[in-house]
Amino acid sequence: MSMQHLETDYLIIGSGAVGMAFADVLLAETDANIVMVDKHHKPGGHWNDAYSFVTLHQPSSFYGVGSRELSSNTRDEVGLNKGMAELASGAEVMAYFDQVMKHTFLPSGRVTYFPMCDYHGDGKFSSLISDKKYTVNINKKIIDGTYFKTSVPATHTPNFDIAEGVEFAPLNQLPSLLEARDGYVIVGGGKTGIDAILWLLENQVDPDDITWIMPRDAWWVDRKNTQPHRDFFMHTIGAQVAQAEAVATAENIDDLFARLEQGGVLMRLDEKVKPQMFHGATVSRAEVEQLRRIKNVVRKGRVTKIDTTKIHFAEGSIATTANTLHVDCSARAVPVTETYPVFEGNKIVVQTVRSYQPVFSASFIAHIEANYDDETIKNEICQVVPLPNHDTDWIMGTAAQMKNQYRWSKEAGLREWLLSNRLDGFTELVMPNENNTVEQNALLMRLREAAPKAAENLPKLIHEAMMIRQAQPYA
Repeated sequence: MSMQHLETDYLIIGSGAVGMAFADVLLAETDANIVMVDKHHKPGGHWNDAYSFVTLHQPSSFYGVGSRELSSNTRDEVGLNKGMAELASGAEVMAYFDQVMKHTFLPSGRVTYFPMCDYHGDGKFSSLISDKKYTVNINKKIIDGTYFKTSVPATHTPNFDIAEGVEFAPLNQLPSLLEARDGYVIVGGGKTGIDAILWLLENQVDPDDITWIMPRDAWWVDRKNTQPHRDFFMHTIGAQVAQAEAVATAENIDDLFARLEQGGVLMRLDEKVKPQMFHGATVSRAEVEQLRRIKNVVRKGRVTKIDTTKIHFAEGSIATTANTLHVDCSARAVPVTETYPVFEGNKIVVQTVRSYQPVFSASFIAHIEANYDDETIKNEICQVVPLPNHDTDWIMGTAAQMKNQYRWSKEAGLREWLLSNRLDGFTELVMPNENNTVEQNALLMRLREAAPKAAENLPKLIHEAMMIRQAQPYA
């Protein structure tokens, strides 16, 4: 057994997308040295364990690190994302982060990378595959890039019983199938479940052979409204206008979601079923059309047990067979619910400061760390936008994001940084531009007029949302 002593300015725990985006800004804006520690053998975090057909669900053009493009600035010409900005595959994301490490970070001479290592706390870590142990003298701060604890099917343990003889697998195994089954049961209503169903349909499985176990229906974001290109201005900014006007005029929570749906901001699977979940999943309208081909949607809550003849719920059961494949999509991608101060002494816990944008948030927090000294001001600028789970969390996240955007607008130089950071995606679209059309300027005017009215109406909606949560504390 050997102990090696290291010294660095910043120790970054995790070389996933968050840790990589944070390190990238430190390299660009400081002269700091960095040690990065990760359990995986390659940078990319949970992408190392992802299923082979996974893709980003938002455009590649604002994912990754700020200094290097992931996107080739093309649009998909075929498929369910046709006409919109490309969505990088998992393999492309992994190759991208490997290139960033090999061709940007390590050649800088300021990053030392320790893959296949387990961090124990207090500046100590050890190799997973040898007897090497390390202790680090940290001159500045520890960066916790593992807050999101992203869960994927391959590493997830289901929270229900599975009897012997049941065909049960994560969706990672779908491409390995060599024979048909009696049917396919997708367990889980989140983005992973969506991906499993779309894969089965794409591979010619009859929709009547698919059962979708939906513990909670979800609200979805329309991907067309997330396109960071001027060609989509009327959709992207139009959705922001519809959102602000809905918040400004909504009489209550039900009225709010009705307005958001009517304005094209949010979508759902079944217009007759009220969603209770919002995780920020982003889908295209073409994907929604495919998902609606599944008629056997089971809404009996969470599974408690699967045996060879029945799937059991807290109340009731449905039939299954020994030759039915049950696909585990029950993991919540980001299971954490607690929030912490981003800056606290010699530690930074990277969390979202913009709704469901962890990579941008990591880049932003790193910029604040590099350019501000006062911890109180840093935390004022980097207020956490809580990760959504329940449907009403959409309101909480919107309120927190609006507060942050207003604070940032008052900070000298921050707007210019946002405009120059490719991970931001949207600030440029809302800035005055002499090339805007009359219609585009009219949208921007509506946005400016609706924003203060939305801020004024938000407390009423937040109060109602909190009352709903107290009365219906669903998980």
